[in-house]
Amino acid sequence: MAVGLLAGLLTLAGCASPGPPDSAPQEIQSLLDRHARALLARDEAAYAAALAPERAPAALEEFDRLAEVPLASWGYRLKDVERRGEDRATVRADLAYRVKGYDSGSVTTERVLDLSERDGRWYVTADRPGEDAPQQLWQQGDVEAVRGTHSLVLGVGQSEERLRAIAAAADRAVPAVSAAWTPAWAGRVVVLVPASLDAMGGLLGGPAASYRGIAAVTTGEVGGGPDAPADRVIVNPEAYGVLGDFGQQVVLTHETTHVATRTATSAATPVWLSEGFADWAAYRGTGRTAAQAAPELRRAVSAGDVPAALPDDKAFAFGGDADALARAYESGWLACELIAERWGEAKLTAFYRAVGAHPGREGAVEKALSETLGTTPEEFTAAWRAFLRDRLG
Repeated sequence: MAVGLLAGLLTLAGCASPGPPDSAPQEIQSLLDRHARALLARDEAAYAAALAPERAPAALEEFDRLAEVPLASWGYRLKDVERRGEDRATVRADLAYRVKGYDSGSVTTERVLDLSERDGRWYVTADRPGEDAPQQLWQQGDVEAVRGTHSLVLGVGQSEERLRAIAAAADRAVPAVSAAWTPAWAGRVVVLVPASLDAMGGLLGGPAASYRGIAAVTTGEVGGGPDAPADRVIVNPEAYGVLGDFGQQVVLTHETTHVATRTATSAATPVWLSEGFADWAAYRGTGRTAAQAAPELRRAVSAGDVPAALPDDKAFAFGGDADALARAYESGWLACELIAERWGEAKLTAFYRAVGAHPGREGAVEKALSETLGTTPEEFTAAWRAFLRDRLG
């Protein structure tokens, strides 16, 4: 009898009506959708309507900072809602935006927003980057935009003259890259110029010291196809500024090459190949000799210290020995230069694409060497070492 009564009670409990669903996620998503539409429409009043009074001054400052950025899209996708009492919530959301005329895919970054409910409506009280997410340029100051023929340069704390000079160099880089990398690509580039090295670190979500002496880096997702997150070339204003015109042009052409080759680059691509190809494209047609363009490696080879093998990925890590890093880049460049000279530029591109198309790192280079160049890793390494002695010894 007791067992039957217990079973009945359990059945009744199982049939009990659940409580009403939490409507907050849907209401917050609708709020963020309206907020995004207002930003795209440059409707300050509608944008401010989503903001709590304590959030409004800072948010409207960001609204103004974005005035010169030509946005094609801007939107939030709610990922998680954490209720904190009856009238407060913290949410994680992906912010995705595209720059008009330049981005085929979106830049996506995680945001954490605090909200409060007042009189039946939700308002944003705080908005910050997610854990480990980088800053965005407009959060660092007023953004000034300079449009080139093939480029868009967005800067904070920079003179218009400097931004125009960078745009001119980027405009020269795009056709140079298209001549070196013949597969179709967007043929345009977005360059970010923060105010300082520290600000650059903020954009990259890492310690600024790691990028000291690095003139520029390119962000992006390898092998993601045409809808992959958009690339950005981020200039270190301090290191870039001490270069001469030639060095600055090489840097921007190198970084633009990464943009062009992004969809053909994958986890199977060793860094010596991706960085070596970018340097090859940047130096192509400049008339610079190997001795001029590879001074650190030349010193080592002249002293009888010829590398035994191509550098591994760890050799390209920022923040370590600057001379060793230079030798790694120079080694990758001369490997690509060897392929272009012995097998031809078309074969170099075919080799790059074949490596990137492999399903994984293991066997990728070996297979591409065999099928594209008709050689083996051992034969190629021996040829590369002889090439170094010939050009740098």
